[in-house]
Amino acid sequence: MHPQPEDTIVALSSAAGPGVRAIVRISGTKTAEIIAKVFTAEHPVSGVRSLATGELTLSGLESYLPADLYFFRGPHTYTGQDLAEIHTVSAPPLIERLIADLLIAGARAAQPGEFTMRAFLSGKKDLPQAEAVLAVIEATDETDLQSALAQLAGGVSQPLSKLRDDLLNLLADVEAALDFVDEDIEFVTNADTIMRIGAGIAHLMNLKRQLDDRSVSRRPMRVAFVGEPNAGKSSLFNALIGVDTALVSSEAGTTRDYLSHVVTLDGHAIELIDTAGWQTAADSIEEQAQALGRGQSDRADLVLICVPVGKSIPFTIPPRGVLLRTKADLGPTSGLAVSTLSLNDLAPLLTFLGNRAASFARPALAPSQSRCRHHIDAAIADLRTAHNHALFNDPPELLALVLRQSLDQIGAMAGSIYTNDLLDRIFSRFCIGK
Repeated sequence: MHPQPEDTIVALSSAAGPGVRAIVRISGTKTAEIIAKVFTAEHPVSGVRSLATGELTLSGLESYLPADLYFFRGPHTYTGQDLAEIHTVSAPPLIERLIADLLIAGARAAQPGEFTMRAFLSGKKDLPQAEAVLAVIEATDETDLQSALAQLAGGVSQPLSKLRDDLLNLLADVEAALDFVDEDIEFVTNADTIMRIGAGIAHLMNLKRQLDDRSVSRRPMRVAFVGEPNAGKSSLFNALIGVDTALVSSEAGTTRDYLSHVVTLDGHAIELIDTAGWQTAADSIEEQAQALGRGQSDRADLVLICVPVGKSIPFTIPPRGVLLRTKADLGPTSGLAVSTLSLNDLAPLLTFLGNRAASFARPALAPSQSRCRHHIDAAIADLRTAHNHALFNDPPELLALVLRQSLDQIGAMAGSIYTNDLLDRIFSRFCIGK
């Protein structure tokens, strides 16, 4: 995708499919002209921001379609251009006809992420903020959303901007000294140079730590073992953690409280939880044990329903539940099965848990994380070289060179230096209409 900001683009911006409302977004220099060919209102739009209620005249449709038009005059918009949104009923055939008529009127179908790309090209968003838009769209829980919103609000951009200003000022002082090398003028002392470079390194190291902290899931995946008494839950729990923590007995109801232990599998943390067997409570203590077990299974990310081979399934499998046949050494079975007699007999379950944990441990930071880390590492390396040049009083030309290199890395991170290939990689991951 190559930037073509002179075109007027259109796309469905809301979710596809039937619904109460659909939003069709249009942006470009001919926005008002194109909309006028399909939309009529009692009072025309005017001013920087306006709302008009009117009707859409669509080809092949005899009756008018009621709609609201939100019009925003550039450059005070998301894209920096004239931008409009047509709000109408979300009936897929009607929306397809509306977009087709807008295309006939002179608009072009927007490519993935093109609205946000225009926001970037017009200076409304820098690159980390533009990438954070995608992270907000793809957020699947509160942790992901808050992290993406922090980046969208400038959680990465603002510290980078301050650091870049500080290093630019230092570079200006170093290069000014080069211009007046024959004069008895000192623009910056060597001690001050070392201190300012050290501050820049510390700043980048702190930012890198923040990225690393957000690159892993906030907590381990919780896996609860549930089932009737003597289903082999505690034996399996002990086998997986490698320690006889849970009491194992042929007597029903041995496990009164739940037990938990965090293990690492294929580099992913998993919290295993052994719960009391499901049965009718005989006393208040057992009733509390049952309640604790239910609470743990309700909060688990994965519930393994343990049923010995040959036994019928005594209850309905919950949404997060997976049937696990225990005591697989007692007879043939199908599906996910396990025995605690040897490590080989645990292999199918370990593979299953490893795959689940890998899918659970998604990054909590916006997609710029890996790209930012690459540039941070390069900028830190350049600043360390600059620190050595200043420390050993090397020629100032060398110091100026590596300072420029570090500024280039920071500029690439923030998006002030970019290529079309980079923009393609970033914005092609967006959905159309964003």
